[in-house]
Amino acid sequence: MRGWLIPVVLLAAAIALPFVVPTYYVQFVSKAFIMGILAMALNLAVGHGGLVSLCHAAFFGLAGYVLALLSPGYDPASLLLTLPAAMLAAAAVALIIGALALRTRGVYFIMVTLAFGEMLFFLFHDTGIAGGSDGAYVNAKPEIAIAGHQLLDLASPMAFYFVVLFFLIATIAVLTMLVRSPFGHALAAARDNERRARSLGFPIYRIRLIAFVISGAIAGLAGYFAAAQFGFVAPQMLGWHLSATVLVMVLIGGLRSVTGPLIGALVLIVLEEVLKASTDYWKLIEGLIIIVIVLALPGGVRQLWPMIVGARADGPSPRQAAPPVAESRHG
Repeated sequence: MRGWLIPVVLLAAAIALPFVVPTYYVQFVSKAFIMGILAMALNLAVGHGGLVSLCHAAFFGLAGYVLALLSPGYDPASLLLTLPAAMLAAAAVALIIGALALRTRGVYFIMVTLAFGEMLFFLFHDTGIAGGSDGAYVNAKPEIAIAGHQLLDLASPMAFYFVVLFFLIATIAVLTMLVRSPFGHALAAARDNERRARSLGFPIYRIRLIAFVISGAIAGLAGYFAAAQFGFVAPQMLGWHLSATVLVMVLIGGLRSVTGPLIGALVLIVLEEVLKASTDYWKLIEGLIIIVIVLALPGGVRQLWPMIVGARADGPSPRQAAPPVAESRHG
């Protein structure tokens, strides 16, 4: 009962939020949820698979470009057609990158994913695809319409919020089932001790590749809604700076948790919003706060709840939750 109480209360608060706050905060929380989906996608590779990727922003931005390219001018695109197309495009690119990058380990894997991410960045930046360095506009938000009758219009901030909330919950459910399944246990075994997992007969390369592709598809889901919300896509959405920022969200929230990166995304985005309104040196202060959080809470900010209520966490201890440095050698 206690394990279900907090998620139910948080879900009820999320559902009630648009009815009690101004539109600005509805849009702000929608943005935070989108970044939370991206952070959870990255965490499937980093936290559960031990694969530190710096190209997930490429999947994120690519999906946004797919929406921009498929949008019919000033008319709204079909959500039922463009969303699967964007996720499939992100998954296909993740398959190609993963098939090559997963042949390396450790720092080499990081560098290969960084290189592929930068290649996609410059593909859109230095060519005339979708506006080149100037980016492209999504003039109308997607909709769901059947036989000319509009069933859902994402132009409404409240409708957009609830659609994003639905996909956020769906992402949490899918990732939870995945990491608790035999596939998830095999992925964790490969992360913790690759040689032992290989000796037990696990197809390590195939398992990691599947996880990487699923992670890329979910990153594409986040990128699609980011492009729909802001009505604009630019090469900066594919840059490694965004990948690094999302990696910070994962570290703040907790590596070995499904919802930890979501909490990390909320913490970082709210922190940035508060600091921007308070001081011109917000980047410096933000960096210092992040360093303190990482040093004081190696298992992520999710540690705070057991500390506040005086209860012991059900999962591994904070020190166990943080991946040892030695494990990074296994990729």
